Amino acid sequence: MAACHLRSISLPSRSHPLTVNIEEQLCKLRAPESSSIGHKLSGLKNLFESVDDFLQLSFVQQTISNERQSQSVENAINGSMELLDICDTTRDLFSQMNECLQELELSLRRRNSSLTSEVDAYMVSRKKLNKAICKYLRNLKKKERNCTTATLENNSNLDNMISMLREVQEISLVMFESILSFISQPKVRSSPPGWFAIPKLLQSKRVSCKVEIEANEAEKIGAELLSLKSSKDISLSQLQKLLKELEAFESSMKEAEEELECIYRRLVKTRVSLLNILNH
Repeated sequence: MAACHLRSISLPSRSHPLTVNIEEQLCKLRAPESSSIGHKLSGLKNLFESVDDFLQLSFVQQTISNERQSQSVENAINGSMELLDICDTTRDLFSQMNECLQELELSLRRRNSSLTSEVDAYMVSRKKLNKAICKYLRNLKKKERNCTTATLENNSNLDNMISMLREVQEISLVMFESILSFISQPKVRSSPPGWFAIPKLLQSKRVSCKVEIEANEAEKIGAELLSLKSSKDISLSQLQKLLKELEAFESSMKEAEEELECIYRRLVKTRVSLLNILNH
């Protein structure tokens, strides 16, 4: 595993086990081993669960509550809402991908002759989906969140807590972008420079977080569809093989969608925890 350097987060006396746990999870998400979509989703789910546990600690709640009027706390609240929106959109785009696959599978099972109409319909749906992803990533690019220049509050405990939450948000943004790249066309995989103004430390590790530039299952299926479309004779075994691959890919997409739902619920819980701290 590549070396991972994290900013040290010191608490009132010594590092709390939950803080250490969060630091370790951030490091894992930056590592090359986290390149699969399953690792990313599982890592994010565990990370947000640990963050919510951290927010339940009494000294954390007291520190944040005492500084509820600070700009740093307001930024943390806004950041939690931003992650919710991004997760919700990512979940919706995966749902659309699942619909594309289901429609293709159904049409292939009831086809009469060539694959022309079925392939064309699928490609049109994929093109629309990819256009939606591109548009969304362009909208993300326009956001200005310069986390490295956040104003300090002259409260070391608060600054350390906010710093940790900021790091969680930074890596989460990169993970969601990388997860979206899994169902996008290759040209979407290269993230726009300066996206979300992520600090140089994170940018240097970014390549470790991204899906490798190789044919994923979506591309593989698309290539096979085009190949079969151009074939004059399609054997039953070829069609059955394609349907089997479609079923497997659809199953993995469904699992990803369910994982995104779990992540969304954890993000909701985290936001509620932050709001409860401010309201008490």
